[in-house]
Amino acid sequence: MDGLNLALIAFAILIFFMMIGVPIIIGLGVSSVIGIGLLTGSLDISLSILATTAFSALRDYIFAVIPLFILMGEFVSRSGAAADLYVTLSRLLHRLPGRLAVATVWGNAVFAAVVGVSVASAAAFSRIAYPAMCKAGYKKSVSAGCIAGSASLGMLIPPSILMIVWGLLTQESISSLFLAGVIPGLILALMYSLFCVLFALAKPEYFGIGQARLNSLANKDVEKDFIPPVTINELIGTFGCIALIGLVIGGIWFGVFTPTEGAGMGALFGLLLALIKGMRLTGLLTVIAETAKVSAPILCLLIFAQMYSRLLALSGTGEIIRAFVADSGLSPELVLAAMFLIWFVLGMFVDSVSIILLTVPIFAPIAIMLGIEPIAFALIGILVIEAGIITPPFGLVVYSVRGCISDPSVSLTDIFKSAIPYWVMLMVLAVMVYQWPGLATWLPSI
Repeated sequence: MDGLNLALIAFAILIFFMMIGVPIIIGLGVSSVIGIGLLTGSLDISLSILATTAFSALRDYIFAVIPLFILMGEFVSRSGAAADLYVTLSRLLHRLPGRLAVATVWGNAVFAAVVGVSVASAAAFSRIAYPAMCKAGYKKSVSAGCIAGSASLGMLIPPSILMIVWGLLTQESISSLFLAGVIPGLILALMYSLFCVLFALAKPEYFGIGQARLNSLANKDVEKDFIPPVTINELIGTFGCIALIGLVIGGIWFGVFTPTEGAGMGALFGLLLALIKGMRLTGLLTVIAETAKVSAPILCLLIFAQMYSRLLALSGTGEIIRAFVADSGLSPELVLAAMFLIWFVLGMFVDSVSIILLTVPIFAPIAIMLGIEPIAFALIGILVIEAGIITPPFGLVVYSVRGCISDPSVSLTDIFKSAIPYWVMLMVLAVMVYQWPGLATWLPSI
């Protein structure tokens, strides 16, 4: 049996595991080990390759960047700094229609530059922004949809876990990927903000404005009643978040830190901020435990992804697919559309990191062959994959929001419907980056 057929058998095993509900980390590991075992004719050789891969991967200096950035985000999230940031933004945007929704967008944008995980952003702002918006008279589904949609900024604005994983797989500079996400991330936040303002003008009753006019003869902004006065603690949390972003991203941009060193400095600064905000030993232990729970599966997935990449290389599958695309005569736009479709479908069922691990070893060389700029292609891929996490039937961010708000009057269907405009804007931005790759490559080239 030739290598391609053996690789297809391994892939069929992976699909079978996914269909019966086995976690993808197990399915990817088992299918890769079996596939290499079939190719080499020995399961012992396959297990030996797995042990060598695990040892060489986890001792690599760059792999420390993932748990360190997650640790930094946990310190900021659990210290209350994210809530301080949201309150400050709400106060600064008090003249805008739908300002709590806009504050949620920019709060997610800033929080994304600290956490780098969309699900974490969705969970944090479900607890922070949803009660405030509902109390101000916002329609509940609109509030939840705004939180779910704007949480997608978490994987685009650096530091992003998806960018780190993409860089590790393709050997692209993680620093360049981080900088590439800044301009598209700001554009997406502006698009989301403009949508919220226009939506509030078109449907003021969805944003508490109509209710305010009915309940107040003075026609004052009802949202002001739900913003507490400024406190020193709030200012510490807000400016701590901003300083942390400047330290990490600025240090990486100007070459003071490598990404791993920047993550380490960010984790240290996050610890100091958490201590200043009053975090105690119990909170510190919780942060460490949560960091381990999030980091361990990602690191294991990266090990199995390297096994998966070796399976593709040994079987020649990647070369066969690239030759097929080259001989097909399809335009780059059609090939990219096919990739979009695959990412879109996978995003309905599989988490973002797993999608990258499964597809990027095949798609990235094809994109280079078609003449697509690698950094721009990374941003395009991350945007489309992020669209999948707010897509039914298994949009992970939508489920995260639904689980955190615990409001029986808001269904999953309501949140999915309200997140549709944000999904559309993600796809529009992906097309923009393809048409104008300079949006992604300008900052890394400076």
